[in-house]
This record gives sequence, C-alpha cells and structure tokens, in this order.
Amino acid sequence: MDEKQRIEQLRAELHAHNHRYYVLNQPTIDDQEFDRLMRELQDLEAKHPELYDPNSPTQRVGSDLNQEFRQVAHKYPMLSLANTYSEQEVAEWYESVRKGLAGEDFDVCCEMKYDGLSISLTYENGRLIRAVTRGDGVQGDDVTENVKTIRSIPLVLTGNAYPQEFEIRGEILMPWVVFERLNAEREAAEEPLFANPRNAASGTLKSQKSELVASRQLDAYLYYLLGEELPADGHYENLQAAASWGFKISQGMRKVKTLQEVYDFIRYWDTERKNLPVATDGIVLKVNSLRQQRALGYTAKSPRWAIAYKFKAERACTRLNEVTYQVGRTGAVTPVANMDPVQLAGTTVKRATLNNEDFIRSFDLHIGDYVYVEKGGEIIPKIVGVDLDQRPIIAQPVQFITHCPECGAKLVRYEGEAAHYCPNDAGCPPQIKGRIEHFISRKAMNIDSLGPETVDDYYRHGLIHNFADLYDIDVQQINGDGSRTKSAMKIVNGIKNSINVPFERVVYALGIRFVGETSARLLARHFKTMDALMNASMEELQEVEGIGEVMAKSIISYFHDEKNHQIVERLRGYGLQFALSTLNAPVSTKLEGRSIVISGVFAQHSRDEYKMMIEQHGGKNVGSISNKTSFILAGENMGPSKLQKAEKLGIPIINEEEFLQMIGS
Repeated sequence: MDEKQRIEQLRAELHAHNHRYYVLNQPTIDDQEFDRLMRELQDLEAKHPELYDPNSPTQRVGSDLNQEFRQVAHKYPMLSLANTYSEQEVAEWYESVRKGLAGEDFDVCCEMKYDGLSISLTYENGRLIRAVTRGDGVQGDDVTENVKTIRSIPLVLTGNAYPQEFEIRGEILMPWVVFERLNAEREAAEEPLFANPRNAASGTLKSQKSELVASRQLDAYLYYLLGEELPADGHYENLQAAASWGFKISQGMRKVKTLQEVYDFIRYWDTERKNLPVATDGIVLKVNSLRQQRALGYTAKSPRWAIAYKFKAERACTRLNEVTYQVGRTGAVTPVANMDPVQLAGTTVKRATLNNEDFIRSFDLHIGDYVYVEKGGEIIPKIVGVDLDQRPIIAQPVQFITHCPECGAKLVRYEGEAAHYCPNDAGCPPQIKGRIEHFISRKAMNIDSLGPETVDDYYRHGLIHNFADLYDIDVQQINGDGSRTKSAMKIVNGIKNSINVPFERVVYALGIRFVGETSARLLARHFKTMDALMNASMEELQEVEGIGEVMAKSIISYFHDEKNHQIVERLRGYGLQFALSTLNAPVSTKLEGRSIVISGVFAQHSRDEYKMMIEQHGGKNVGSISNKTSFILAGENMGPSKLQKAEKLGIPIINEEEFLQMIGS
C-alpha cells in the first residue's frame, strides 16, 4: 500500500470512528489507538500537501451535534485537550510551558479528567439561563431544560460575590451505581445495553423528555470558569470561589509547583480513582494563572497551557467460553468473545470484540483459554493476550465460521480486506435493517422520528423490506390501537419531509460500500445527477478526486444490481432529490486557482458555509499555511500560530466582510 492509499484508508477509518463515538455513542477503539491513527495521518498529510482534503479528520474536531435541539454558538470556543500517555510526555509539556513563559515561575492545577459529556453553563445575575453541549467546539445543542433536572447543577447561586455574567464548564456524568441499575433494567427488558456511563449520560441528556432525564439521576462536576470579571487570576482560586456559589467541583483538585508533585498526583489517583462514584479516564494539568494562560495561547485545536494525561487501561484475566458472530449493514462479520463475567474499570465485562479471523489467529485462541482483557480508554473491552500456562489440555482452537450465522450464505473475503462478508445483501436481516438505519441517519436522510428499535419493529411486522418501503408507510399502519396518532403522524411527516434532503446526502444514504460522506459529496458535485452517476464508467468515476479503483468497482456493482436499481427508481418516483441543487452548484470563478485557509470564529456564516462558498467560486480549501496559500479568511480568535506563520510568509489576512465583498455576496 502506497502512502496515498494509506492516507485515504486512515481518513475513512477516522471518519467512521468519529461517527461511532460522537453520533452513535458506540466507539470501537480506545482513545490511545484513535490518537495514534490521527498522528499517523497528520504526519502523512504534512508529507503530502498535494493530497489536502478540507474534510479530512485532521481538519475538524469530532461533533456530537443533534439536530433535534436548537444550535447555539459558544461565546468562547470549546477546544479539546492534547493527550499524553506517559510521564515523559508530561515532562515535555512542563518544559514547553517553562520555555513559553521565559523561565517565569508558574503553578500547575491538577484535576481529575471526568469521562462524561462536556457542558457549558451560562449564568446571569446568579441564575442559570443556558446550557449548551460541546457540539463541534464552535456551536452546540441547547439542552437547558434537560440540565435543569440535574440536581447538582444550581439554578440559582448562593451568596452575592459572583460576577454579573459568566460561563462555567464541566462534565455531566452518570454515577456507576445508576449505570449498573439502568443496564440491569435494560437487560431484563431485552433492550441494547449502554457500553459505558458516558454513552448512557450522553443518550440521556439528548432525550426529548425531561422527565426521563430527571429519572436517570445524572450528576455534574464543574472545572473551568470564564468571564470578563472573574474573582482571581488563579484558575484554582476561581473554582474555590465557584464552590462557594453552589457549584460541585472536584474535591481532589490540587495546586502544585514542581514536576515531582505532578507525578505524585498522577500516581495517587491512578489507584484511588477506582473508589470514585463516577468514571474518570485521566488527569488534567493546567497552568494556574489566567495571565500566563493568555501568554501561552493556543494551537489550532488545543490550549498550550493545559494537557490531559490518560490512565493506562485496566487489565483482568477471565475464561473464554464461546465465540459468536455479528453481521453489520455492509455484510461484514465480526467475531465476539463471550467470557466469564469480570469486573473491569467499574463495570461487569462479559463480551469483547475479536475484530476478524486474522486477529483470532494472532493469539491462537482456544475455547477455554484464560485471556487478558483491557478496557481501552475505559470504554471498549478487548482481548490483549492469552495465559498459555492455564490452557486446558482438551481446549480446541477457535474456527472461524464459513457461513453467515443469520441467513446461511457462504461467506466471502475480498482481496485486500481483513473482514469476511455475507454476500446475501438482499436477504440477510441484519444487513437489510442496517442499511435502513444508515438511510435514516442524521448525515444521510435525517429522518429523526425513526430509530433502530422502530426499524426493527417495522421489519419484523413486514412493513418494510428496504429503505424505499419507508415512503409507503401511512399513519393507519403504525397507529396500533389508535392511541399513537401523534407519534405516527410525526414519523410519516418526517419521512415525507426527507424528500427535500440535498442530492449529495441522497447519494450517501444509498449505503454504497466504501462511499462515505465526503466521497458522496464529491461524486454528486462531479456528476450532478443520479442518472449520470448510475451510468458512469470505471474511467469516469476515477476522474473524481479521491475515487480509486476499489470504490469505482463498488459503485458500478451497486447500480448494476437489479434489486438496487429498482429501489433507486422507486426513490425517484417518491420525489427524492436526484440532481445537484443550484444552491450547491458552481457560482463563479472569482476564486479560481486560489488556496484559502479558514481560521477563527465567524459571525455571519459558519466555517462549513464559508468552505462551501470557496468551492462554489472556484477556490480550494486548505488546512495549513504555506507559501502557496493565497490568503487567510480570518474570524475572531484566529489561532496565534497561524497568525505568526502568516506574518512570517507575508500571507494576506482578510475578514469575512472583505471576503463576502470579494465574491459579490
């Protein structure tokens, strides 16, 4: 595999992991592995600037936006922290701070890193007026009504020493005891279990029913105060003041001066955290002085004055009893280890993914083996080793299945693929339901009135056999005994309204193997109509940037399948968008030949809207500044490193008003 192919592969993998983590709340790798893949991609992209993609995972922070809530812009962007996994990396950060402050003395505030859902709370005159999730860091979901049900968050502050207006940030969490009880209830009701307390807290906070949120007994710890009139220059001192106003802050927080004291704090909590009532996955270190924080500034994605140290995964040994197999929407078959229950990072673990046949062979797994299990990033259990000394004499090697466990079709393994696939995509239930769930998802047709449980119910009752069948559903069919008219109407209207979804997302919604969100948009903009895409040759498809031979073959195979062709024609008949909207079509060539970097926070349009405008007028979005950059479109809080580099290279900087005048908007 050459480096270009590796870049494409990494982008696809990281997009998928971002989607699972932030949208589906179903992560499949730990934070350390995600960071390793991201670093590899960053290094390769720096080596190959000609392969720049404005939609690369390196160009954005993962999003948890949910369109069911009103979107609110953050007054101060909510950036993520850089992660470290060793004391050596902590020492390197400490030294970089010392150099950045030119040798000036500084204190470090050490805090627990709570593993929950980030929240921003705004108070005016001592009263809570707004609660917003992190979202994409620039804007998030307004979940004020739900947050008001969390008893540890004060609605009215105590005393009168607080600023007239300020923002406080923290984590919303589900305590271990509540999480265990909730999963026990869901297991008894044969409902899918939450993977961890973070997922449970996230799913709860985004519920449309505040009474459900109240029943889940969420908790919150606050860790950062922002505003124009804060009590002190010290972060630690400000949080102590916040505690006096009624906020719940970490009792384990400590202000230290030396690197050795930082190490002592890390080592103490690496063990003691297991006694806490909520999930933690590391330590956060912050330069205490706000003045010194401002002096140190930010990189493009994270502050230089803070860093997160992630704890090493906890490990346990347990017995492997059985390997079962799951089938995904693309037909990929995933083996799952079923083990004796074992306590790990605060939860009971009974299952772990085995990835694929090669993974099983790499450990030479036998039924009855005693295996070492870790929860990577305190989230997803995975097998990391085998205790061969405990292997039973009669243990038999795990044999990967040859036929689909759901429909019985003979499995295939495509060249260059690690996974086995069930080829019976038209008759295998998990694939059928998976494609429907993909079709209705937010980034596809965005039919938010439906969910996986509803899809499963409709499929089992014979209402739907593919996603085109959704458009035949009427209220009477799903109204049951007549008591669900309101929800039935919402579902039918949601399906009906989806015909207005743009062509690019319709292409993505089809679920063509290997065609992701970015590829679908590129294909839609190149071919402009569904007919042109359906009739495109191998050569024509590969003319599109980022479309290689494997993806081109998959597209041709999809449209040449008679069943798929019939479904697409039915969608045409229902009125879905089968051509590129003039809103997304090229407008002019005013920016042709120009490479443009976007930085900062904007008032009139979002960053994504500006990126679309640049493309519509013939320009090219780039993520990093070089001597080939034409100009920088800069909003508020432009990254200091970008500003410094632009000044060094003499790159022009224009604001959004000047940009809009330039394109005649």
